[in-house]
Amino acid sequence: MRPLIGFVPQEVALYPTLSARDNLTFFGRVYGLYGSNLKERVTTVLELVGLSDRASDPVQTFSGGMKRRLNIAAGLVHQPRILFLDEPTVGVDPQSRNFIFEHVERLNDEGITIVYTTHYMEEVERLCDRVAIMDQGRILALDTVIGLVNRLGAGVIYLGLPRPSSEPLLPDIRAISQVLTATEEKGRLKIETSNARLALLELIGLCSARNVSILSLEMLEPTLESVFLHLTGKRLRD
Repeated sequence: MRPLIGFVPQEVALYPTLSARDNLTFFGRVYGLYGSNLKERVTTVLELVGLSDRASDPVQTFSGGMKRRLNIAAGLVHQPRILFLDEPTVGVDPQSRNFIFEHVERLNDEGITIVYTTHYMEEVERLCDRVAIMDQGRILALDTVIGLVNRLGAGVIYLGLPRPSSEPLLPDIRAISQVLTATEEKGRLKIETSNARLALLELIGLCSARNVSILSLEMLEPTLESVFLHLTGKRLRD
């Protein structure tokens, strides 16, 4: 099973005093490659990640982006069928980041299944066919990007009202045609809508007519990031 899997960890896992070629040769041998086959694969992946001209240089002389690219090459040297990439663009320059994107897409087009972990939603939107949103080790949702975004309908409104005024307003808020659900959550009203902008106008009109002050207002229109925050909450993670 191990030869079928490639793993690229978040932390760069390379030997700094060895050259790029020697690092890849070592990892290739770990996966059982020897002789001309190993030499050919090392040459191939060095070309793939654009490091052929630095093949003999110690890794400790490389930039952060170059180390990231070599880290990916180490996960590819044995031609895996499944590649795990754990936040491969952390701390890299825009050019290296775009280079990684293009090669992830190319590898996927060549038939490699890629499991890509990231906190950057724009990367998910560009690269991923299916998305799992995880929190505290649990999968909260699994779908396409479009399927996940559609879970928010057309947006969520968080409305802060004076405590005595919020509960009597709930039936009227739920009666607004664009409102799907309205519940109290952590001192605010959480209002899921089919059209957040139209619902907001109705809500403001309702509060004005009842002479109820709006203490806070937040509107999350449907993006992958808003879905992520909707499912996982905004509490800071250690």
